[in-house]
Amino acid sequence: MLTTNLEGERPGFVTHLECSLTGERYEADRLHGLSAAGRPLLVRYDLAAAGKALSRDTLDARPTDLWRWRELLPVRRTESIVSLGEIETPLIPIPMSGGANVLVKDEGRLPTGSFKARGLVMALAMAKELGVTKIAMPTNGNAGAALAAYATRAGIETVVFCPDDTPEINVREIAMQGARVYRVNGLIDECGAIVGRGAAEGLWFDFSTLKEPYRIEGKKTMGLELAAQLGWRLPKAIFYPTGGGTGLIGMWKAFAELEALGWIGSERPKMFAVQASGCAPMVRAWEQGEEHAERWEDAHTVAAGIRVPKAVGDFLILRAVRESGGRALAVGDPAILEATADCAAQDGLLLCPEGGATLAAYRMALQHGWVKPEDEAVLFNCATGLKYPMPDTSRTLDQAALPDLATL
Repeated sequence: MLTTNLEGERPGFVTHLECSLTGERYEADRLHGLSAAGRPLLVRYDLAAAGKALSRDTLDARPTDLWRWRELLPVRRTESIVSLGEIETPLIPIPMSGGANVLVKDEGRLPTGSFKARGLVMALAMAKELGVTKIAMPTNGNAGAALAAYATRAGIETVVFCPDDTPEINVREIAMQGARVYRVNGLIDECGAIVGRGAAEGLWFDFSTLKEPYRIEGKKTMGLELAAQLGWRLPKAIFYPTGGGTGLIGMWKAFAELEALGWIGSERPKMFAVQASGCAPMVRAWEQGEEHAERWEDAHTVAAGIRVPKAVGDFLILRAVRESGGRALAVGDPAILEATADCAAQDGLLLCPEGGATLAAYRMALQHGWVKPEDEAVLFNCATGLKYPMPDTSRTLDQAALPDLATL
């Protein structure tokens, strides 16, 4: 059956969905949540057919936005797309605060100012395509903002629950972009429990991280873009701020798909899952050799986006980290704040706290010899630093009694 994309008609390349734990197959083009095993579903493609329909030369001739990858994405109908202009984000060198071989992929350039736009634009497009009319989701801030924007664009009713200490700017942007937002006296997984209860009562579809299959597909475009930007090779190391870990899982999937297409080889970056020391369930599980991570109690950190006490895709995160030869590592809030300040003052790039965590983690990895100074490393800045509080280091002047200006 032919379906449409931005250029007209094409075959759809999605073949089925697959339980990430058991491998059980699920029918495509139907609404799904978690698998019967309670684990995320992964979208599978006929990559041989996709490779015949799409060459690297064809891809290189297209505008460099998220939708250039449409043969490797699940949306079948052009009218399902709810784009707000998802650009390819730049790679920014930070030689002073990072080093000569450190690049930041600055996801803050995306709509709503964060990489959550990638996952939510895909999830909302598929929700629209599959007839969803009302959704709910827990958020620490940026995901809720992206959800609200795209859901409003798609005409889908949305309810968002966030911890009551979520940054004020996030709460207000969620509400301003059309969602009903509620502050909850709990953490994100406790907000998620409210969402799950309402979903069980048939009040809405659960859009929690990895509880629908398509956010991974949007997030995997980070890996697709990275390979294209580096001339169809991959860096030696990737440092990724890890809460729910959708992007890390998605990139690992993207690399496998690119290899199946014959566009890259088998070499992979070391994947570093970066967490805060006040909320590090993946780090604890990685250090203990566990496949699943127990809930982290009393979670706290200045990097709210990675304050996720328990992730449904824990085993997928840990599997990617181990297969890559990387590691899960935790950094403290002082190191996060120092790295964020250094990058701004020394390289002119304003990171969000979660992005600052990746720079702090890179410095730790360098110190311990887990990466070398000559290794090309990519750090993910997941949101614009403009959304976060900044210290006031300004001074005042009395214009009627100016000092010697040479002293300023």
